[in-house]
Amino acid sequence: MEPSSAQVTATALGEWPGTDPLEATRVVRGELGDPHLPHLVSLPGRGVGSDAVGRTAAILVELPVDVQPHGWRLVDRPGKDHRRAVSALSTDLNVLGDVIGAESEPAPALKIHLRGPLSLAANLHLHSGERALLDVGARREIRDSLAAGAADLVSRVRSAASGALVQVQLDEPEIAFVLAGGVPTASGYRTLRAVPDQEAADAWDTVAEAVRAAGGGTVAVSFPAERAPLDVLATSNITAVALPLAGLSMAQWESLAGQLEAGGELWAGIMPDPRAVPTVSALAGAVLSPWRMLGLPLNRLAQLRLTPDTGLAGVSPAAAANILRRLTQTADALNQEMAND
Repeated sequence: MEPSSAQVTATALGEWPGTDPLEATRVVRGELGDPHLPHLVSLPGRGVGSDAVGRTAAILVELPVDVQPHGWRLVDRPGKDHRRAVSALSTDLNVLGDVIGAESEPAPALKIHLRGPLSLAANLHLHSGERALLDVGARREIRDSLAAGAADLVSRVRSAASGALVQVQLDEPEIAFVLAGGVPTASGYRTLRAVPDQEAADAWDTVAEAVRAAGGGTVAVSFPAERAPLDVLATSNITAVALPLAGLSMAQWESLAGQLEAGGELWAGIMPDPRAVPTVSALAGAVLSPWRMLGLPLNRLAQLRLTPDTGLAGVSPAAAANILRRLTQTADALNQEMAND
């Protein structure tokens, strides 16, 4: 795990409450100092262009977008919606650079989060109004454009962050429906054909390879726990997965155990409801109970990053800061368990 391979660390999933990127960046970097993993904040409360799909669409290369009543649409030339998304991201990068420039000891790594290629294709629309996921050529274009844009963003973040190692989280919230043929058409009267498993694995690899070529670090794919396609991820070259622990089946835990034994990383969501922050002992127990049941050695806890289950845009800034604090406290508790083993 980068950069601190000998201990449990914490991060958050990226979305943050409020509309002030300066204050948000200061809080995140203050709470998630080394060895933890601060992230480039996104603030969906700012509106169009700062939402998850629009923010990722802002980095696409040669695939401009605009907003229609049914959502984001691929268009021939950039318009005001596209420019607004690009501007919001540029502002956040400038703020990040300013905050890091004022730090005496900047963290050696940070994280960015993007919509993954399949969930992005499910939420971008063609000129016809249909989802781009329908068309294999459109999916390929989006995959390649996202890979190029992610590489460029990694380079821009490294420049703003004084050369820090940039890790990337690819969010695939719709992946179970994408792979099962459950994404509705634009009309809603039928569903789109399932995307082949191998195409999904190849798409993640394409983006990850571009990130690494640009000097980036770990790429993790984020799934909801229900029907998380861990078997599909295992056929890719991705070695890190982010998903909530609550509700995982024994079969999923066994799959995760195999990944950990092979040296992979688990970015573990341990806080299902960000409005109710459990005690450190309860959060640590949510990790240790299945860990011991599977017979995993405690030293493998160092392959964990602790996260909330979701982004934190729905809580207050004070509550979000408290959640990060509780995550780092829980990481400390788990590190103590390792030390006492």
